[in-house]
Amino acid sequence: MPATSGSPEAPAGLHVTYQGVVHPAREIARGAAYELFSDRETAGFEWTSRPDAPLPWRRIVHVTEVDAVHGVPDADAEPEAPLLVPAHRNRSWADLHRLSQQPAAADDPVLATLRASARIRPGTRMVKVLSARQLADCLRGQLPYGFCHREHDVAHLRTPASLAVLRTDDRVGDDTDVAYVLRWRAVDGGDYASPVGSSYRGLTVMPPGDRVGAPVLGTGFLPSGAQLVPEFVTRDFADLPLPAHATLVAYPGDGVEVVLYTYQAEQRGWLRMAGPRWRHLLAGVPGLPPDQDYLPVGEAPRSTLLVGTLSDGVHEAVADPPGGFRVLAASRAARHPVTRVSRRVRYATWRGVPGVVLREETGWLRLRLCRPDVAAVGTVGARCVERGVYETWAPAGEVTDDRTVDLPYPA
Repeated sequence: MPATSGSPEAPAGLHVTYQGVVHPAREIARGAAYELFSDRETAGFEWTSRPDAPLPWRRIVHVTEVDAVHGVPDADAEPEAPLLVPAHRNRSWADLHRLSQQPAAADDPVLATLRASARIRPGTRMVKVLSARQLADCLRGQLPYGFCHREHDVAHLRTPASLAVLRTDDRVGDDTDVAYVLRWRAVDGGDYASPVGSSYRGLTVMPPGDRVGAPVLGTGFLPSGAQLVPEFVTRDFADLPLPAHATLVAYPGDGVEVVLYTYQAEQRGWLRMAGPRWRHLLAGVPGLPPDQDYLPVGEAPRSTLLVGTLSDGVHEAVADPPGGFRVLAASRAARHPVTRVSRRVRYATWRGVPGVVLREETGWLRLRLCRPDVAAVGTVGARCVERGVYETWAPAGEVTDDRTVDLPYPA
């Protein structure tokens, strides 16, 4: 159906009114964004040759950009909290965006209100844009850590070019033909923090030679000339256990989303989902056979895990948010619900600098700094491995305050 001018009666099927025009539309990320279609060349729309596109011109817009949605295809999904600020006739989107890009405005009450509205609840879908190397690391067992975003806030970014602004590595010009994304559901909002305040101020003044990727503004928002997107870090920059049904996704362009792998929690491995048509998307991933069906992570030491209580004691657990926690067991009959669940993390301090212990090898500990700043990085000789994340090796005999902490989740 061609795009039509606004009319009092919405046409059948899902349609969206955008800039006064009604377009056939496709929902993205449970209504966080919409793909609009048109039968004629329109400003902002791109030509598409996709066989599943109803019309040859398309554009992806965030839900906050549309005037009205006609038809609700997924009434069962609970929408995520949108960004909200107190209304003011003299405050435009451009004003808010400009404020979000000014480190000196980090404590501005308007930004504080805006940040507070971006809530993370159990089940909130989180995303982290990956390079080809980072994708390979995930398939080999790397867990989510560092900077990430709510899917709701970035659902309109679905091409390699638009997703480049979210990358955390220093090779943004690479992998231009495809973008990779790790997507998972948050277990609890307490696992994440907004990079604002004294704990993260050191990152805002890190010299360019000592950092990777885009600078950290300290406002809690993505450094971007066009996007107003809240960003988060995993608390203490620690790894987070992968919940059930996490996915690795590819965006080759033209708005297509290809699910490459789905995480199998009980096997600690990834099940390949993409068929032969999409295997070329993995051609640039180092050391990864594109036709491999299953990549087990194995029993390598893990930097973090979930533990929960059952009648016969404490067991390793797996999260399936928002539905709760269960025993991590290969047999379905043994996957009993657990209570009093905690995330177990090992901390240590070296030369007065606190860090998370990632692994231990022959008398050395791999530490990731909890509060990186110029002084701490210099003291321990840490290296920036990706945006905001600094790691180093420490002699096990020299660390202090080496302890394992159970961080409980709300009952």
